[in-house]
Amino acid sequence: MKNDVWAQMFEVIQTRRENPEEGSYTCYLFEKGRDKILKKIGEEAAETIIAAKNPSGEDLVGEINDLFYHVLVLAAEYGLTYEEIAAECEKRAEKIGNLKKMKTVDRNT
Repeated sequence: MKNDVWAQMFEVIQTRRENPEEGSYTCYLFEKGRDKILKKIGEEAAETIIAAKNPSGEDLVGEINDLFYHVLVLAAEYGLTYEEIAAECEKRAEKIGNLKKMKTVDRNT
């Protein structure tokens, strides 16, 4: 991803958490706490599903971005770092293609 926009977004989210700014939606979420953040993730997940069910998929990109944003807010709320999240993603990516071959069973014997 060019200039890792999600890492930059997470940096802004962490900055808002550490240095609240009046009128910031991110600060509002932190002020309201985990229940509000979790509620927003639920709402955005539902909206993502609905957008995915629409034939055109026109709104899907926006809904996915809203969902990602709120998940990053949750990660910051729990004190996770972007590096931790990225490291776990890399660890899981290493498993791709390393699936064990299915055993061949001779059903005729």
